[in-house]
Amino acid sequence: MDPREASRLLKGVRAAALAGDRPPASPRPEIAESWRRMLACGVDPDRDARSRMLSAAETEGRRHDSPLREVLPVLREGLLPALDQALHIMVVADADGRLLWREGHSSILRKADRLGFTVGADWNEAVVGTNGVGTALVARRPVQVFSAEHFVSSHHDWTCAGAPVRDPRDGRLLGVVDVSGPLATMHPATLTWVTSVARLAERELRVRHLESLERLRTVAAPLLARLPGRALAVDPHGWTAAVTGTAPADRVTLPKGFGPGRVWLPRLGECAVEPLPGGWLLRITQDRPAAAAATRVVLDLSRTGSWSAAVYGPSGSWAQELSPRHAELLFLLAETPRGCSAADLAAELFGDPERTVTVRAELSRVRRNLAGVLAHRPYRFADDVEVELIRPGDPAALLPHSTAPAVIRARLGRTRPGVIP
Repeated sequence: MDPREASRLLKGVRAAALAGDRPPASPRPEIAESWRRMLACGVDPDRDARSRMLSAAETEGRRHDSPLREVLPVLREGLLPALDQALHIMVVADADGRLLWREGHSSILRKADRLGFTVGADWNEAVVGTNGVGTALVARRPVQVFSAEHFVSSHHDWTCAGAPVRDPRDGRLLGVVDVSGPLATMHPATLTWVTSVARLAERELRVRHLESLERLRTVAAPLLARLPGRALAVDPHGWTAAVTGTAPADRVTLPKGFGPGRVWLPRLGECAVEPLPGGWLLRITQDRPAAAAATRVVLDLSRTGSWSAAVYGPSGSWAQELSPRHAELLFLLAETPRGCSAADLAAELFGDPERTVTVRAELSRVRRNLAGVLAHRPYRFADDVEVELIRPGDPAALLPHSTAPAVIRARLGRTRPGVIP
């Protein structure tokens, strides 16, 4: 369809959605979901709202801390050569939706300035409405937003395609790479192009991670060979590079403020911690207490994109960040104290009770991280563990990326299956 005709149609679809009328065509599912979120949180469809800009110092601080800084050469190489001809710009945002880098055609950069699409700006969906940065962050998948699919009318002359970039080590969302430009320059292949470059960036991050572990292993292996007892070397994020005297683990959960001294670690027990070039030496000095020592779990789903499970017991406490899928699974188990079979969970997650292999594989990963907290046959939280579930203040903000039937019902305040409006 001609871009101008498509824009006119979409404006009619949007107008009908805002008025509660029957639209001339159905919006794409990811756009319809975003519009529902915008209406629920009160975004003004006709007013260009803007949040506080980051200062130059704040922006530079975020750039320095962002792992996306390491893959900027990959993003530039994959996107910039075609941007001038395509009359587009590339934007890289962090997981909060803050724009940290912006490059491309000079005339389009000036147009973006007038829209507030500038470095330091907040393009979270709840601030500026449906867009290629904020909506991709919420949906946690690539999204293209064309003309009047943008919720706010001042953005209708633009088209954008954004793809999330995840940390390949643990699936944590690092941010979004987005390509945006005037309406007339839209091409249907743009989203595929941006998504491919985002995957290349993730591959580069994985290669860098493996190289850093190999450097740490080179230093640590001779040292561990001379040590009595049990010990392991981990990188600053807890990924294991070398081990002696104990079963290897892919990763050790390190508490915040981790440093030299003595510390209790889940699955290991009390450890003496010493610095190594590029990581830490952990010498196990006392076996961990029985896994059943965990007495309380706080499942915090209140912050979009930042979900966690905190475990408390007589010997200490620790917290684990959760991937989107693990957050969904733990939410379902918290809501079902008596437990669920793999088929029950598959039906509630995917609407398909046959997808038990995927459920079992994911729960195996969760149980490795939450040893002693989860039981099986049926899957549930252990009987002697108190579970506290913290939901977002707005029910519609519960795991907004999720398409699981059980989560959708919870957003709508339903306790049994029903028709999704």
